Amino acid sequence: MSQTDHLFSVYNRAPIEVERGEGVSLYTKDGRRFLDFVQGIATNGLGHANPILIDAVTKQAQKLWHVSNIFRIPDQEVLAERLCADSFADQVFFTNSGTEAIECALKLARKYHAAKGNPERIDVITFHGAFHGRTYAAVNAGGNDAYLTGFGPKLPGYVHLSVDDHEAIKAAAEAPTAAAILVEPVQGEGGARALTETELKNLRQLCDDNGLLLMFDEIQCGMGRTGKLWAYQWSSVEPDVLTTAKALGGGFPIGACLATSEAASGMVVGAHGSTFGGNPLAMAVGLAAYNELSKPETLEHVNEVSNYLRQQLQGLIASYGDVALEVRGKGLLVGIKVKPVNREVMALARDVGILIAGGSDNCVRLLPPLNVTLDEAREAIGLLEKTFIAAREKAKETA
Repeated sequence: MSQTDHLFSVYNRAPIEVERGEGVSLYTKDGRRFLDFVQGIATNGLGHANPILIDAVTKQAQKLWHVSNIFRIPDQEVLAERLCADSFADQVFFTNSGTEAIECALKLARKYHAAKGNPERIDVITFHGAFHGRTYAAVNAGGNDAYLTGFGPKLPGYVHLSVDDHEAIKAAAEAPTAAAILVEPVQGEGGARALTETELKNLRQLCDDNGLLLMFDEIQCGMGRTGKLWAYQWSSVEPDVLTTAKALGGGFPIGACLATSEAASGMVVGAHGSTFGGNPLAMAVGLAAYNELSKPETLEHVNEVSNYLRQQLQGLIASYGDVALEVRGKGLLVGIKVKPVNREVMALARDVGILIAGGSDNCVRLLPPLNVTLDEAREAIGLLEKTFIAAREKAKETA
């Protein structure tokens, strides 16, 4: 047996063996260099091996790694205060991942209503194309059959609708068992679709009218990726609950569930917990990452580079409309709807030296670090043009 035979066969891995990274560059064991526009799927917000994060983890590792949450963890309190000061939230629960943050939000929503004497209010309204993680409640919230098949009966309490079906959403929100609406302001896996302010306002109004919690999943689109610290800040709408992860730790496993005091009112002692969530090592790295990602100059840079990328991508679409059809997303969560099978485009991109991610609705995604330079963005455009040329030639060969 090879070494890979000892791993679960749940990943369709690309044929490269990674060894080290530096900023936007990823290097393989055989010496190849790739422009990494995946970055752990929008996770390495400051790129590979960022010296600020290396310094933070090194210093903390020499002091204290882990203690139980039965003790106060000072940096946990500091990071929570920062997150609340820069958002709608009053309180934070720290986790190790995005899917755990979603689990916390789902439990919070039901606990909120149960604590108010309405335990029948358990239904969470979610939307087609959503991705909320891979734990059992999270895949049921996402509703993707590909992730649910073979794992037994679906959990009750999840209503999956099209975000465009306003009458169905209204009817579901008015149901006596409705508890919350969970939505990504900018979908990632679901094809890089950004919801409009009107759509978000409508969801907020339905929640207000019917006593539901509005919960935003910003695990991928938050932490500055859209050009504001939180994607919802492009609108006038504020949620009651927000989940974040990925870039929050700059590559270190951290997630968080943010909420207003009212929304979190049912989360009393013993209602929830985590062994590793919010440990001292994670909080030291999280603070260092947050300090960089939340800087106004970082967010200004995201807007500058993303505007350049979008302009150049529109030019590529004009020249290669038989390959690339549409630019989607917001900020540095960039989606490109393509005509060939998206996995073929990803493989062709890899062949010319750029790594890109996939997505639903036959999209590919560009998810560079937020400190990607304009020169690196230009390099990416050049490599994408080579990719589209290769895709065009391949189509001719198979025609």
